[in-house]
Amino acid sequence: MSGKHIILFGPPGAGKGTQAVKLVDLLQVPHISTGDMFRENIKNQTDLGKLAQSYTSNGKLVPDEVTIAMVRDRLSRDDVKKGFLLDGFPRSVPQAEELEKILGELGLQIDHVVNISVRDEDIRTRLAKRAEIEGRVDDADPAVIQNRLDVYKSQSEPCLGYFRPKGVVRDIDGIGTIDEVFDRIQKVL
Repeated sequence: MSGKHIILFGPPGAGKGTQAVKLVDLLQVPHISTGDMFRENIKNQTDLGKLAQSYTSNGKLVPDEVTIAMVRDRLSRDDVKKGFLLDGFPRSVPQAEELEKILGELGLQIDHVVNISVRDEDIRTRLAKRAEIEGRVDDADPAVIQNRLDVYKSQSEPCLGYFRPKGVVRDIDGIGTIDEVFDRIQKVL
């Protein structure tokens, strides 16, 4: 299996979290999730954690420079040299550009952007089901779901356009069983 520096990409509800667990197990690389990084930094009350918390506790988005600083710190650790699975970052073209700078400084590059694609109507169905099963309030409200899809399309989806010319985007049909989608991912890697 060539190249293990991977970004996992797709709209909310595409199944990224589920596939990430399986991929990390298969590839034996660290799963780097921005959500986990925020929680770890906040829990340990690092300077970046305190800064992030000052935004999140007021219901604001954490600015790019804080997120990028956390990603830079995490990617500079030794355990990512042989590979990583990056999940939840980049979420904008400026973040994608910064990620490439950081990796360039570390002598690394992105090998694959695994894009799990799922149609909007299928996402709505999945999120409604997830809300029932997991009790996730943010997945139950159609207006919140639509807002998350709109934000994804306006801010995150353009990252695919940024990475496509580099020949690293691997489009995966996200419809089917967990194992069917995972098999598709394995084939493109």
